[in-house]
Amino acid sequence: MNWDVLLPLVLLLVVIFFIGVWSNRKMVKSSSFITDYFLGSRELGGLVLAMTMVATYGSASSFLGGPGAAYTIGLGWVLLAMTQVATGYFVLLVLGKKFAIVARRYRAVTLIDFLKERYQSKSVVLLSALSIIIFLFAAMAAQWIGGAYLIQSITGLTYTSALFVFAIAVLIYVIIGGFRAVAMTDTFQGVIMFVGTLLLLIGVVIAGGGLDQIFSDLMNENPNLITPYGQDGQLTALYVSSFWILVGVGVIGLPQVAVRAMSYRDAKSMHRALIIGTIVVGFIMLNMHLIGVFARPVLPGIEVADQVIPLIALEVLPGWLAGLVLAAPLAAMMSTVDSLLLLVSSSVVKDVYLNYVKPEASDKHIMKVSMGVTGTLGIGVFFLAINPPELLIMLNLFAFGGLEAAFIWPVVLGLYWKYGNKYGALASMITGIVSYIVIFQYNSTYGDLLGVHAVVIPVVLSLVAFVTFSLLIKRKAYYFPRG
Repeated sequence: MNWDVLLPLVLLLVVIFFIGVWSNRKMVKSSSFITDYFLGSRELGGLVLAMTMVATYGSASSFLGGPGAAYTIGLGWVLLAMTQVATGYFVLLVLGKKFAIVARRYRAVTLIDFLKERYQSKSVVLLSALSIIIFLFAAMAAQWIGGAYLIQSITGLTYTSALFVFAIAVLIYVIIGGFRAVAMTDTFQGVIMFVGTLLLLIGVVIAGGGLDQIFSDLMNENPNLITPYGQDGQLTALYVSSFWILVGVGVIGLPQVAVRAMSYRDAKSMHRALIIGTIVVGFIMLNMHLIGVFARPVLPGIEVADQVIPLIALEVLPGWLAGLVLAAPLAAMMSTVDSLLLLVSSSVVKDVYLNYVKPEASDKHIMKVSMGVTGTLGIGVFFLAINPPELLIMLNLFAFGGLEAAFIWPVVLGLYWKYGNKYGALASMITGIVSYIVIFQYNSTYGDLLGVHAVVIPVVLSLVAFVTFSLLIKRKAYYFPRG
């Protein structure tokens, strides 16, 4: 048990817990539990908006899975990871003011609220909720696994015990604090991620004898490690380019990110978040993945690649500093999983239960149901994460692709194309989800179809389906509400 490493992490959890308590007190005073619990009463400023987007998107994949893949594959994975830099920029630029205005007019609290009002279809709502529950369960499992690996590396606990500790820590403050707690802790955790990344990068470079020595060692081991093509040439230009859709433009279709675009206070806050978010994401993604590559000559032979960050931190930094640095990946995982928990909970409670089961439910009843559903979901993900996959980043990317294939065109074209209707939305979602699962399975067995990631073809097919069915079964043009 590394107590000098563990103490900073315990302090982090204590601070997060108190933020949850403070948020709960403010939520109790709110005039609308639903709006506050799931959207923070739309009061996010520029810094908080930027950091909550960064922290929600930056996850176990960014801080454990991504560096683990970079450790295995080399600088080619760093190049691939940099397609994520413009994530927040794309989301806020494309959805931007119009999405926030329409969401306020609809009084939309969730992405499905927007889809429900835009398409006036129960089928769209239920299919959307089902998609979120299925794919975000996979994404949450990846965060649970990453958190367990991190705690296991520090404490020496068994994997299952570490998983239990992580699950309890997250569930407590999400259940009591809601979206406001998530947004405020995301800001705090985003700062930790930034500082922790910088400190660990410096430590690894010094331990490796400087950049010249690190690159020399990598070249001597395998020249492919410092090329864009991966250690055995598996990263083609076409495959890397396809990640612009998966973790670049396509992120617009991720409900957990899109909901941030309806939660800010004003246009000034959005513009500030565009700049801050892009800079912070770029810094963290570049340097965390570089750390993964640089760790290879410093600490060769790591068997579980997803553990490279905690192991290298413990190797190159003093215990107390390693604890501070390892607070960054822990913060990333907690900030992502809390957002996903709230999103799945809101899909069940707000979009299904409140719309179709008990529309007349009181705020007090909704509060009890929301907290109960959130807790139940957390327990379900705990059991799903007990048997982890070889590389958790693949689990996270599977979830990303499924959500993007389902939602990108119903959201974007629903917002900007007046002829889009429920038939196009349903056709797009069904086509995207089914084709994505089929192609993902094909790629897992036979290799990448057409040399691109599994999300690319479903996104194209879902676009064709949306436009075709909207025009074939044409109804009157939709007129967008104005602010």
